[in-house]
Amino acid sequence: MFQHLRDDIACILERDPAARSRWEVLTCYPGLHALVMHRWANAAWRRGWRWLGRFISHLARFFTGIEIHPGATIGRRVFIDHGMGVVVGETAEIGDECTIYQGVTLGGTSLEKGAKRHPTLGRGVIVGANAQVLGGFTVGDGARVGSNAVVVKPVPPGATAVGNPARVIHAEGDAQREAAAAKMGFSAYGVTQGDDPVAQAMKGLIDNASGHEHQIALLWAAIEKLSARSRELPAGDCVPQDAHTTETFDAERLNRLVK
Repeated sequence: MFQHLRDDIACILERDPAARSRWEVLTCYPGLHALVMHRWANAAWRRGWRWLGRFISHLARFFTGIEIHPGATIGRRVFIDHGMGVVVGETAEIGDECTIYQGVTLGGTSLEKGAKRHPTLGRGVIVGANAQVLGGFTVGDGARVGSNAVVVKPVPPGATAVGNPARVIHAEGDAQREAAAAKMGFSAYGVTQGDDPVAQAMKGLIDNASGHEHQIALLWAAIEKLSARSRELPAGDCVPQDAHTTETFDAERLNRLVK
């Protein structure tokens, strides 16, 4: 038990720049207190002392604002940062080295008793603030769940899920920040750099439409010049009255709306 506690304190000191000493972490971090009390509750739960397990978890919720069902499985060096409003369901499994921010729910979508109703987080998963991970699926090792995301399907290892409903993206982050994070074995950001994939798709369509209008305007301008040089036809006969010879598509304004 004391080795678990030492590991928990060490991982908080590594990941939280606001943590200044072991004593401060031990006495002032509710995420640590919730994990310690969960180990007591889980031990009672596994021995069949179900009421005692629930009562200990109830006390932990009262003192920390973090609700962890005594039946949940939590690995080593897990960091619940801030933690207020975190809810972890009965069949949830949290792997080693995971980081969970405030307001996160690891919940279920099924009412079937005895079934795997809550998610499994692989090793090193980061779940951003107020994210909801709902269902009995797996979030792969090293994956990230962005703040306020609602995840209802599996997330591959190393991927990032953002949005509501969450969409899986594979984005390259800022090299310098990611390199610094790699040295620590941890990234303090719940979501990698890169826009929502729907926003990226919309921006691509807007830029494509703007490019097409530009090319069409160039074609009409070329036709006007060629027809003006021709002795057979006046320039006006080659260019229809409703031809768009000038560009009116405001791609910059639409891109601002998508941001």
